[in-house]
Amino acid sequence: MASFDFKVLVSTFVAVFVAELGDKTQLATLSMSSGAASKWSVFAGSALALCATSAIAVVAGGAVSRLISPVWLRRIAGGVFLALGALFLLTRGD
Repeated sequence: MASFDFKVLVSTFVAVFVAELGDKTQLATLSMSSGAASKWSVFAGSALALCATSAIAVVAGGAVSRLISPVWLRRIAGGVFLALGALFLLTRGD
């Protein structure tokens, strides 16, 4: 079993935290909590959903990294982000 890496934990937390600020997931959670009687239920539901999607990403990342080098995965992900960014900048938001 791999050892615990605090540096990876902190960098992952910061990256996900910053990426999630103001995104559609946070806005949906804000909207749901504004009309819900139980704010803790909304919090628990949204936290479990984020944990579930993160678990899927970790498992998928582990599987894909057996086929593709992590360096190439980062390059591919970076390319996809750049392409999507260019697409969003160049298209109208109708």
